Amino acid sequence: MIFKDIWLDIKAVQERDPAARSALEVFLLYQGIHALIWHRFAHWFWRHKMYFIARLISQIARFFTLVEIHPGAQLGRGILIDHGCGVVIGETAVVGDNCTIYQGVTLGGVGTQKGKRHPTLGNNVMVGAGAKILGAFEVGDNCSIAANAVLLKPLEDNVTAVGIPARPVKKDGVTIPKVKKSATIEEYQALKEQVRRMEEQIRLLETLLAEKEKEETTP
Repeated sequence: MIFKDIWLDIKAVQERDPAARSALEVFLLYQGIHALIWHRFAHWFWRHKMYFIARLISQIARFFTLVEIHPGAQLGRGILIDHGCGVVIGETAVVGDNCTIYQGVTLGGVGTQKGKRHPTLGNNVMVGAGAKILGAFEVGDNCSIAANAVLLKPLEDNVTAVGIPARPVKKDGVTIPKVKKSATIEEYQALKEQVRRMEEQIRLLETLLAEKEKEETTP
């Protein structure tokens, strides 16, 4: 099973990376593949509760590949980690089949409590260079996360998200129109009352300042 997954990862690189010329070249020279190979063995030890050996393997892989994948993370088949430097995948992260992850990506957690705290990616998800996906939520199938985006909320299937924080800009290939949020009557009244109070305070301060200046100038 492990060797089949490794072969599918190599084929994924050949299919999705135009620079890849042969399976042998990918196997020998691509650090993203090396990181996945190390991880698949480390994850086997992790599932069999040999945690120290699993962590040792993952740390060795991190030293040689600059890709840090926690041995507890669950990775699907046909994954492409392109370039790879700086990729971090947390313990409870789940990555579906045929996902593409570029350099500098973080699948991280928020908070210090144990349990599920890292994101779950569906199938065929593309995560651009430098993007951060933080939290225990799901990203649907066929989603694209733009480079340097910071995603903090779940996404439905077939969504493209950009920005900090990331927001959906396309759904099923169709641009999502921006929604202009107008203030409610309650918000307008609260703002009006706040301005009124500020004006009163300014008038009071002006009066006090004028009286003080008058006292100073009186012989």
